[in-house]
Amino acid sequence: MPFDRYMERALYAPGLGYYSGGSVKFGRRAEDGSDFVTAPELSPLFAQTLARPIAQALEASGTHHVIEFGAGTGKLASGLLNALSALGAQFDRYSIVDLSGELRERQRETIEAQAPEMAARVRWLDALPEQFEGVVVGNEVLDAMPVRLFARASGQWHERGVAMKDGALHFEDRAVHSTHDAAFLRDLEIDGDDDYVTETHEAALAFTRTVCTMLTRGAAILIDYGFPRHEYYHAQRTQGTLMCHYRHRAHGDPFLYPGLQDITSHVEFTGIAEAGVDTGADLLGYTSQARFLMNAGITEELSAIDPSEIPNFLPAANAVQKLLSEAEMGELFKVIAFSRGIDGTLDAFARGDRSHTL
Repeated sequence: MPFDRYMERALYAPGLGYYSGGSVKFGRRAEDGSDFVTAPELSPLFAQTLARPIAQALEASGTHHVIEFGAGTGKLASGLLNALSALGAQFDRYSIVDLSGELRERQRETIEAQAPEMAARVRWLDALPEQFEGVVVGNEVLDAMPVRLFARASGQWHERGVAMKDGALHFEDRAVHSTHDAAFLRDLEIDGDDDYVTETHEAALAFTRTVCTMLTRGAAILIDYGFPRHEYYHAQRTQGTLMCHYRHRAHGDPFLYPGLQDITSHVEFTGIAEAGVDTGADLLGYTSQARFLMNAGITEELSAIDPSEIPNFLPAANAVQKLLSEAEMGELFKVIAFSRGIDGTLDAFARGDRSHTL
């Protein structure tokens, strides 16, 4: 089968896939049974800071609804609910779209425990609305969408699929026959004839088009790790970006623990930008996570913690350093946003916008 079909089943098969099963997934260390940590798990200051551009977008668009995709444990949702309330943001609904029933229940428990006064505003959606006015938020959503794999060998491109022999899964390559695929790979102009493996992101592009078509007024803010096209398909990135996570260890074998490990790929942001703009949405901005958070005021949020209270301040400062550092999440993670009905941009994109690099 094509790799994207395998990846979809390994991650989302009902009751058996990684995100549809009951594993812990999100956490700080392997001992708690988790496989990786996300920014909302790392620090509550992430949600407190992200709430500022969300509140600005709600006000600028005159809308009152937030939708979050892939809400994980619910920590981002609970943090945003409390922070938006503290900012005086005028919103009356917070909707969550998540395919996992197990994660929905964890989200419900987290929100009721950490944002009890706001819990009544939260709803879980089984299907996307045809039209939406408000702000869409997606943190580490695009990277979890199935990708197709392509491999170049002896100067010829092949699509890389999955086969089974003697009870074991393995990669199997077949020559590219689709004229569309052949044209896309040719247009990438990856220098040389050396062996090369990479991904394409049809599912993430379709998701972006759907969200931006659905958005009739407001903004969509997507945060993930990745690169613009000229960096993503660089001649030196010969092994692509496919990666698996299990107990906080990263490796490249998607067949090691099917259904028990995360499978992911970095995001190609030029394609995401094109997909959104093609629907008629405006590109609101594109920048690094570090620049976005600093513009949005994360250092102000940190300074509100008394430095003399070392047990509170030191862990918070260390977490912010991870969110901002080029060696950690600050540069690898990017923020891209689309809008309709918003004049200008958001303060979080006011300095250091990289839209011209897409």
